[in-house]
Amino acid sequence: MEKQQSSLITKDGVSLLLPFILVTFCFALWGFANDITNPMVKAFSKIFRMNVTDGSLVQVAFYGGYFAMAFPAAIFIRKYSYKAGVLMGLGLYAAGALLFFPSKSIGLYGCFLVAYFIMTCGLSFLETSCNPYILTMGSKDTAARRLNLAQCFNPCGSIIGMYVAMNYIQAKLNPLNSSERAMLDDSEFEALKNADLDILISPYLAIGAVIIVMFLIILFTKMPKNGDQNHDIHIMTTLKKLVSMKRYREGVIAQFFYVGAQIMCWTFIIQYGTRVFMAEGMEEQAAEVLSQQFNIYAMIFFICSRFIATFLMKWLKPAVLLSIFGILAMIFTVGVIVFQNRMGIYCLVCVSGCMSLMFPTIYAIALKGLGDEAKFGAAGLIMAILGGSVLPPLQAMIIDKGTVFGDFPATNVSFILPFVCFLIVTVYGYRVHLSKNKD
Repeated sequence: MEKQQSSLITKDGVSLLLPFILVTFCFALWGFANDITNPMVKAFSKIFRMNVTDGSLVQVAFYGGYFAMAFPAAIFIRKYSYKAGVLMGLGLYAAGALLFFPSKSIGLYGCFLVAYFIMTCGLSFLETSCNPYILTMGSKDTAARRLNLAQCFNPCGSIIGMYVAMNYIQAKLNPLNSSERAMLDDSEFEALKNADLDILISPYLAIGAVIIVMFLIILFTKMPKNGDQNHDIHIMTTLKKLVSMKRYREGVIAQFFYVGAQIMCWTFIIQYGTRVFMAEGMEEQAAEVLSQQFNIYAMIFFICSRFIATFLMKWLKPAVLLSIFGILAMIFTVGVIVFQNRMGIYCLVCVSGCMSLMFPTIYAIALKGLGDEAKFGAAGLIMAILGGSVLPPLQAMIIDKGTVFGDFPATNVSFILPFVCFLIVTVYGYRVHLSKNKD
């Protein structure tokens, strides 16, 4: 055990355990933000009497912030340090979360979208900083395992976010559905909207306070300077170098589609499960809450699978595991599309298990051997999170059709998009494996 720990979180004979723990805690913080937000597509749709497509603008704003700030974050980190990037990320995260209070007072959907955007600008800083920071905290040979280990704690935050969304938001919102709310007069609707928004903003204000505490702890903790020696910025030269590297270039593409698949599966499990459970005779609110419970089960499976994948990397190459898990994800996604009962829900839970290793493994593979250029390389991979902004609205538009091909549920058909995404991830893993064998 001591030997394994030394190889993972010791560099040049110096233990980096405390910095590793603090940075790893940040993984849980953005996991919380990601997965308390996914159910909000449904919640905002009800509160503001919108369709699924308009509600999915939450994801556009959320993951748009990742895209917009990733490259500026890389420049900032290159000029200063990983620690400075982490602190900037926490500051913006807290600011965005606390902006939910004035957004509620104004009462406009657009204000919440702005708050989400600012919050995820902070998350972009965090992910651009923390992921490559973890890679530097030990041997290069164990970098993929170390990042997978740190990423194991990201879904821990996700589970807490899902639990909070289910018990402190979804379960407490007024049970009136969108069509019933549409029948209310303006004064009744405004009163109901304000009451629901009071419920919705509370967890965001609470996490804002937690983040401020975390900011202060990291501010006054000595952190390693790994990878911060060269502060020169040669943007065009670096970009040309990165684009010329096939493994990195294709890794960005694979990450774009993976994140899109992840967000689609975790966001629209609410719509998928609600349709299934209402067909069994449940009321809409009860069906939504039960769907979120299955989302939590999916995340638990995700966590367990990530630990298993990290363990398997002792014997199987990351690219091989990536391909295997990608194939399994496609098989289960076919089940999600075909089944119209709880079997589809079970398959969707299994898809989460297959997704477990994808993000950190693609990340580590794409950045391997980049050295100090990993800061800009990380920015490209974080910008690829834009997939979580672009693809969910496309799926939402399919879901809004209700039924297709006669009376087949459009919700089921919409999961063709995640299937295509997993195919692209699988191909990437296979191509990396082939290229290494040739080398």
